Amino acid sequence: MAKVSGNTHTQAQMNHHANQSNPNNATHTAAANNHANQCNPNNAAHHGGKK
Repeated sequence: MAKVSGNTHTQAQMNHHANQSNPNNATHTAAANNHANQCNPNNAAHHGGKK
């Protein structure tokens, strides 16, 4: 696990942070959809997967 950015973060951590605000990234889209589903009372994810 190589450190980058002044030995404070790994490359994976840097990538994760960058992708959080990139709407063209699949990880960003999946996270946004997951959050929306958790907030939707009509969705099973809102009830912890049980409905």
